[in-house]
Amino acid sequence: MTGSDATVLTKREKFAQMGALAALLILGGLALAGPSGVLAWGENVSMLDQRRDTIASLEEQRDELRNRVKLLDPSKVDADLAGELVRRNLNVVHEDEVVITLD
Repeated sequence: MTGSDATVLTKREKFAQMGALAALLILGGLALAGPSGVLAWGENVSMLDQRRDTIASLEEQRDELRNRVKLLDPSKVDADLAGELVRRNLNVVHEDEVVITLD
């Protein structure tokens, strides 16, 4: 090896080290500030809690609707619910009833 070959090797080594350092810095930056990094963790936790609340609310609505469907089963309709729906949707009342509307 001559002196110029040794210089070329050290330049290559320095270039490789700088490339490795740059790659590590990029990975470190992504681990800290990336979409799934440390800084986004708190936001992800709050979004998860918010979505769990939404799911609980939707499950409650689903259960209410499921109960209503069960009460409207053609083989055994709930008389009170059927009367309520007929009166509300068709504006049907008995002759001896008085309708009071509230705002």
